[in-house]
Amino acid sequence: MRGDVVQRVRAGLVLTLLGEILLGQSGLLGEALAGAVALAATTAVCAALLACAVLTARAARPVPPTRVRTALRERALRTAFLPQRDPDASGRPRPRAPGRPAPAAG
Repeated sequence: MRGDVVQRVRAGLVLTLLGEILLGQSGLLGEALAGAVALAATTAVCAALLACAVLTARAARPVPPTRVRTALRERALRTAFLPQRDPDASGRPRPRAPGRPAPAAG
């Protein structure tokens, strides 16, 4: 896997250097050749990046749905709050009415 990355980086450097050389030596042919070379180099780099992305996506193993459910359940268990299913349960303070100031605020 690491060898593939090194080869891709080398290919990108070669394409960049080739573009620089061709763009630097295009004095008499003008900007048309420079634009064409830049477009070709950009297209080649984009195609290589797209191929890398597709290969990486296909190489990744799919996650089974049971693992997703387990991860969601574990995250729910780690949350720092408990939902109030019954706000009128014994031991719970009654919620204040909206608009009334708090006793400590006045």
